[in-house]
Amino acid sequence: MTMDQQTETEIIARILNGDRQAYALLVDDYKVPIYNLAFRMTGNYSDADDLTQEAFIKAYNNLWRFDRQRKFFSWLYTISLNCIRNHLKKNKSGRVFGQTENHQDTENEGKSPEAQIIAVQESGKIDFALSALDSELRALLIMKYAQDLSFEEIAEITGKSLSAVKMRIYRGLERLKGLMTEDPM
Repeated sequence: MTMDQQTETEIIARILNGDRQAYALLVDDYKVPIYNLAFRMTGNYSDADDLTQEAFIKAYNNLWRFDRQRKFFSWLYTISLNCIRNHLKKNKSGRVFGQTENHQDTENEGKSPEAQIIAVQESGKIDFALSALDSELRALLIMKYAQDLSFEEIAEITGKSLSAVKMRIYRGLERLKGLMTEDPM
């Protein structure tokens, strides 16, 4: 997320004036965080690819509705969350949050075998507990702790007040802690 709001506004104006190629600049800048969100919510590479593409297509088709006073990333993130939620409602696949389809944790590559086993066990506990949360709480925790968004950014994305976001994240963490202490893994 390196683009400033003025540059975004200029690119969006170019797109709305018929420069379709300019949209690639926005896609290049935001595809990684959108893909990461989709993957962390679904645990499936193929679904994450499809959902990322769907979000960018919906954003492009509705760009004329975008309020240029807002940040494009917040608007795009909201579209992405809606695509992901709709997908999760349609496809209750039971996948575990944050794992690849063959249940390998790609973040542990390069670590010693013992460290990898411990990290996979801990990650598995977190993934299992996160998968038990409702999609809203899961998304809030992912935005805050996996994607390192500020409370203010999350409030803008979700359309909730700052205090409501802080409270939901706090409650989500409490619920997550409770699930992890209950978990016999």
